[in-house]
Amino acid sequence: MALDGQLVCIFGGGGFLGRYISQQLLARGARVRIAERDPKNAMHIKPLGNLGQTQFASADVTKKDSVVRALHDCDAVINLVGILDGDFDNVHVTGARNIAEAAAEAGCKALIQISAIGADTASPSRYGRSKGEAEAAVLEAFSSAIIMRPSIVFGREDQFINRFAGLIRMLPIVPIIGSDTKFQPVFVGDVAKAVAAALETPSQYAGQIFELGGPEVITMGNLNRRIAAMIQRDRSFIEVPDFVARLMATFTGFLPGAPITSDQYKMLQKDNIVSENRRGLKAFGVAATPLASVARGWMEKYIAHGRFGTRAKAG
Repeated sequence: MALDGQLVCIFGGGGFLGRYISQQLLARGARVRIAERDPKNAMHIKPLGNLGQTQFASADVTKKDSVVRALHDCDAVINLVGILDGDFDNVHVTGARNIAEAAAEAGCKALIQISAIGADTASPSRYGRSKGEAEAAVLEAFSSAIIMRPSIVFGREDQFINRFAGLIRMLPIVPIIGSDTKFQPVFVGDVAKAVAAALETPSQYAGQIFELGGPEVITMGNLNRRIAAMIQRDRSFIEVPDFVARLMATFTGFLPGAPITSDQYKMLQKDNIVSENRRGLKAFGVAATPLASVARGWMEKYIAHGRFGTRAKAG
């Protein structure tokens, strides 16, 4: 196996995407070191590998000395660390720069930076802007780095499809913000396979930016209606007018639990789909998985009486 015995450090590897990437790497014979601020949050990764195949390290990407320690003796590194609110510059930009500089100093053979569609140093949103600046910082410090920009990533433990399914289960009337915004949801397993393939032959992808999307482009409104159909809930949907969403983001977005922040509102003003001039999953030999083909396995918990529930007309 191409990765047999190689030690790959995954910063933020205890999260949703990290679980699947670790599984792919371990299956290919790699050793994996999960770097987290609190390694206890990543212990669920250990049973995925064989004895001695998984390691853990305490690291804070904003503190370079801890990053250097985590990368000791590593062959490759993956940065999955990201936030949706908070100090974007410190976590996204400084953190990514620390990882890239430490990887170069440690002599790592490959670095994969997981970014996001919409990453742009000129983005009106702080999230998109910081992701763009992080890419630039990584490539400056580690010129052969591989940048991957996924669209919305879905899977059993995601915080996107599951969030909407939970709301649809609870609310008889469901408000939709950004109903016309387009997404290209990509299956977490496909992203993980692309990462593993990139590490098997990193020279083939060095210094390039890839955008990863699924086989379908769908609007936020249609996505909610499709989820309702999957979980057999007959619901009415109200599309929140743009000016109302803007007011909500401006005057309540800073409150805990706000339905939308000012930065999220700005991100919804642009479609989250792959660019025509960027290569994607096919470059790694990965066929995109449709949402409908895998979602049934974990969406049953939102159906009344689970898999034995009677089918209802979905709105």
